[in-house]
Amino acid sequence: MMLHVSWWKTTLIWFVVLLSVLLAAPNLLGERYLSSLPTWWAHRKIELGLDLRGGSHLLLKIERDDVEKDRLEAIVGDIGTRLRIVNVAYSGLTGTGRKIQLRINDPAQVQAAVTALRPLTTGSDKPAITLSQGDAGALTLDITDADIDSHVSAAVARSIRVIRNRIAQLGVGEPLIRSQGRDRIIVQVPDLADPQRLKNLLGQPAQLSFRLVDQSMTVQNAMDGQPPAGTDVMFSEDDPPVGYLVQRQPILSNVDFADAVAVVNSQNNGGTTSVKLTQEAAHRFAQATASNLGRVIVVVLDDQVISAAALKTVIATGEVDVPGDFTAQGAQDLAVMIKSGPLPATLTTVEERTIQPGLGGETARYGIIACIAAAVFVAALMIGFYRLLGIAATIALIINIIMVLAIMGLLGIALTLPGVAAIVLIIGIGLDALVLIYERVREEEKKTHLLVDALRHGFNRAAATVADANLTVLIVAAILFYASSGSVRGFAATLIIGVFTTFFTSCFVTRSLIDMWISHRKPRTLLVGVRSGIFDNANIRFMGIRRYTFTVSAALSVATLVAFATIGMHLGIDFAGGSIIEVRAKQGLADPANIQSRLQDIVPGDVRVERIADRLGAVIRVHAQEGGENAEQSAVTLVREELGKDYDFSRVEVVGPAVSGEITTTASLAVLAALIAILVYIWLRFEWQFAVGAIIATLHDVILTLGLFVLTGMEFNMTSIAAILTIVGYSLNDTVVVYDRMRENLRRYSQMPLPILIDASINQTLSRTILTSATTLLALLALYIFGGEVIRAFTFVLLFGVAVGTFSSIYIAAPVLILFKLRPDKFQTGGESSGPAAGDIQSGKPAV
Repeated sequence: MMLHVSWWKTTLIWFVVLLSVLLAAPNLLGERYLSSLPTWWAHRKIELGLDLRGGSHLLLKIERDDVEKDRLEAIVGDIGTRLRIVNVAYSGLTGTGRKIQLRINDPAQVQAAVTALRPLTTGSDKPAITLSQGDAGALTLDITDADIDSHVSAAVARSIRVIRNRIAQLGVGEPLIRSQGRDRIIVQVPDLADPQRLKNLLGQPAQLSFRLVDQSMTVQNAMDGQPPAGTDVMFSEDDPPVGYLVQRQPILSNVDFADAVAVVNSQNNGGTTSVKLTQEAAHRFAQATASNLGRVIVVVLDDQVISAAALKTVIATGEVDVPGDFTAQGAQDLAVMIKSGPLPATLTTVEERTIQPGLGGETARYGIIACIAAAVFVAALMIGFYRLLGIAATIALIINIIMVLAIMGLLGIALTLPGVAAIVLIIGIGLDALVLIYERVREEEKKTHLLVDALRHGFNRAAATVADANLTVLIVAAILFYASSGSVRGFAATLIIGVFTTFFTSCFVTRSLIDMWISHRKPRTLLVGVRSGIFDNANIRFMGIRRYTFTVSAALSVATLVAFATIGMHLGIDFAGGSIIEVRAKQGLADPANIQSRLQDIVPGDVRVERIADRLGAVIRVHAQEGGENAEQSAVTLVREELGKDYDFSRVEVVGPAVSGEITTTASLAVLAALIAILVYIWLRFEWQFAVGAIIATLHDVILTLGLFVLTGMEFNMTSIAAILTIVGYSLNDTVVVYDRMRENLRRYSQMPLPILIDASINQTLSRTILTSATTLLALLALYIFGGEVIRAFTFVLLFGVAVGTFSSIYIAAPVLILFKLRPDKFQTGGESSGPAAGDIQSGKPAV
């Protein structure tokens, strides 16, 4: 007596399981054992995300204005050179923005000038400039968008190389550096204890040059009048700054430096930077110093004078000390920047998320404890209700988690804190599938009284429902993955993997386990010890109170929308911009009042300080600053300078206005896309009334969840969007199961009054609904209790959403079918059951 699972299918199933165990094994081994494994195997270990490991996430933006300025200067110089080569006299060659103007002195030479400039305007599908002629020899040239775009892309590629070189010399973990969009670069550096140093290193183009001071006139006269040709006025970083009139053409620049070394003075913690010149530059610099003895030479870093000194001797060694008052770290950083080369344009930090490694490790421990607790809770519940079948479910659950870890390691997906929450949800979703299968098997056994037939039909018929229910979660998770980044994307990726592994373990692994048990023990019945049938004889008239539940739900939804429009939500920095800074006192307890008073006079805008639960730290929220991304970074710098002596900075999150606006738009589109995708999917799988019912129920869940944010004042951020979309997926999971049973009954009892048929369908799936909700709520409760402070608000929203989603599947999604007059005859496929079967279904007993 077996389930007729062919030997090759069984072999394949357990081969996949064994392979998953092998791939996941490195996650359970220490570094000593990992070093003895083959490299390809050891590298399958899952990397922890920055929120669990600690480190810095920076989103950098190439300043397009810098690229446009450089292109303008280059093309203006190129135009002058080309015209001089062909002996065309011109005047008034000027450029502003992306427009260049000049006049050809002799109108007869205009055509010769146009011919000389033709290589700039032709020669490719996307010319660098467009040229137009005016009166009296006037020419106007416009730099094209395509040219700027191509140079921005080139600047991004070059910047990535420079960033990689600079970070490599910090001696930190393996960084992730990649482009995002047209003009942005993501930099993630794990295990980084000093994010401010990283920002300093990446925020400076590091254009270094040695220039001679022009002493033909004073700086003030040069500023008041016309400075000599080929000179610029530059200022030092002193307070007050000192001005210098310097020659525009440098004696030495970055291309002349072959190497750079920092020399540290251990006595005063100072340092100097020594640069080694190329052979050609060393010879040229020796000649320049010999012919300019006694003159002042300045060192210019990014258009700012960092040091000045008189040339007293000829420098012919090919090594030059950069004069200046540097700290040891300052000298080291300057050497790093010189060795890595200059950035092609300024990089502005538009988003920062940093967590100290120690705090990340603590968060990881909380996450592991929460996962173990969730697994224990739901396993106890399943074994308590299903006995031996519950043990099979627990084994399948363990295999499910192992497979998730194996695939994440195989694909290189980092585990984030929201990803831990996704694993807990996968536990709930996996057990939901098993409960669905087990309850269907119980119904089949009551019908056929043959265990093997009951198992075979139960598994086969439940598989389609499991696929339908999990597909809704997959759609939502895929949209969330596309719309998010960072730790939230890790949540979506983990959930996507979990959908596939859940289907595999529920429908194949569990079936194989039960097949082995049956072939070994040869039981006569499956129901011995199973205690999940407590609702088998339920005959609850859910639709009898539909008008009341609908009215109350509608009233709550309207009240929520009114509160949302009048009171609003407490938007987090993801949507409003600004900064969140978590500090911990170096000694004693944190003093929020003292922090507030110290910051309110030096940081522009609204600053709020809240003490965290352990009283050792506080969370500082800085309102979005006026002045763009640089202003946000300046505010954080002010906080660091004011509190750095008394507090350690354990977490810093900064979101500039550009990113917050994009996140708002993307999040809104993600929710809208999820609703549209669900509408289309349910419509295709069922009927339009089912689709409308699912959307109305989903909107009900979303609106009430938003009301929770309004009522509690919780911060609404991108993880909140993740929670809402997860609630949407879970609620639809439940709704699809109920709808599937309704559709099945509609095919059999087309003449039965729709309210009675709906009540019977809900009663038939009530055991599954309650057990699923209980297991999921237990898993989330474990995450809420043991997951730590960082994930608690996210988990609380999920707990609320699961409860609301269970309610809406029964009291919102089902009554809508009556409201829109669903016609049962559309499902009639031939032959209507009557008599006893009809009586059975009216009494709420399974009739399938």
